[in-house]
Amino acid sequence: MLLALTGVTLFTGWASLASQQAGQMTFGDVSIPAIYMAILFAVHLAFVLTGRRMDQVLLPVTGLLGSLSLLLMARLPQGSAGLSLGGLELGLAPLQLLWLSVALAVLAILAIAVRNDNWLREYKYTWAAAGIGLLLLVFILPPASSDPTGPRLSLQIGPIAGQPSELLKVILVVFLAGYLAENRTLLARTSTKIGPLSLPPVPYLLPMLAMWGVALGIVIVQRDLGAALLFFTVFLTLLYVATRRFAYVILGMAMFLAGATVLYQLFPHVRVRVDIWLDPWADPLGSGFQVIHALYAFGRGGVLGTGLGAGLPAVGDTPGDLPAVHTDFVYAALGEELGMLGALAIVALYAVIAERGLRIAARAADDFRALLATGLTLVIVIQAALIIGGNLKLVPLTGITLPFVSYGGSSLLANAIIIGLLLALSDRGVEPPQPPSAGRRFRLPARSPA
Repeated sequence: MLLALTGVTLFTGWASLASQQAGQMTFGDVSIPAIYMAILFAVHLAFVLTGRRMDQVLLPVTGLLGSLSLLLMARLPQGSAGLSLGGLELGLAPLQLLWLSVALAVLAILAIAVRNDNWLREYKYTWAAAGIGLLLLVFILPPASSDPTGPRLSLQIGPIAGQPSELLKVILVVFLAGYLAENRTLLARTSTKIGPLSLPPVPYLLPMLAMWGVALGIVIVQRDLGAALLFFTVFLTLLYVATRRFAYVILGMAMFLAGATVLYQLFPHVRVRVDIWLDPWADPLGSGFQVIHALYAFGRGGVLGTGLGAGLPAVGDTPGDLPAVHTDFVYAALGEELGMLGALAIVALYAVIAERGLRIAARAADDFRALLATGLTLVIVIQAALIIGGNLKLVPLTGITLPFVSYGGSSLLANAIIIGLLLALSDRGVEPPQPPSAGRRFRLPARSPA
């Protein structure tokens, strides 16, 4: 029923967009939404046929976010998105449909195939090392961007380009969940004091800090500071969830402020982002152009919005248009055309993902599953909060994507892996392992003849 509601929403939005573009009532070419909904229902059918008793809300919410992405990509000028299949140049909407299809396939495979988590918890160090090695490949293989002064974020393999940091955020959560679950008691024990703060035994904290520091250092060197902030926030939150030590929050905030001050002094692009966050009108036609036009877009939308296709977003820096709308400013574009109510509805969708993910964590059979579900949920929710806050000028722009809505294949695949793992963890049909005595009735020992 929820998937049917998703379909009604998508086709209604598609008809509204097509009518706006044609100037008359029409559904236009419905092949893209029809293919997308067929894939969603095929995934649901696969879940039913395999007998998986998983969360019933995550897939429809994910599908609805993907529907918004398709509507926005279809609304923008298509042109060529840089991929050719059989001599056919794909535009934004067809290519986004292709990536969404691949992402949903990955989601379904993980949700169905993952029956236990031993392959995750037993090889946590291997996963972490593989993730960092993948990130180091960015410095070895040819970059996707031809700009030698820009950040090296993507790998280019043939016609396909992707960002390893997207996959690293999943791998890092697996490592943190495994390490914290294994050493939770020792990490929660107070043995070292620094002023009023109580810290856990240093030998048990150093390996985790080292792995986090290496990953974070590589990301900072690559100038992908949005991912660095995401990693740090997830790391600090998981550490607090595992140990229940509020001192970690205070210490982490102090580390963040100190690190932010150093980065502000060392990296010019960080300084520019902070400055335009504080006062974008200081350079309205230069560095502050994007933020100012995002605020204007929200203002034009008002409460009910201008309607799909009636806003001003476009891919480019044309005066009056919203730049980088398909990646960094998708929320501003949707806020303009759907209004404040539509923007709040998008926030509510991510709140639903947060609630379902934390519900899965609360019902987990052991510490590792609970921490893994919490960390995976945090990755999507914090990422969404950072990009939404950046569009609204609540926080500096970080350059990360809005999960399942922004254009891009690597982001969609990484977030699909997260939802697939959450669905697998929510399966009620697979009972957790129990000790040999579990489930047996308690009986008094038989009396001896004496």
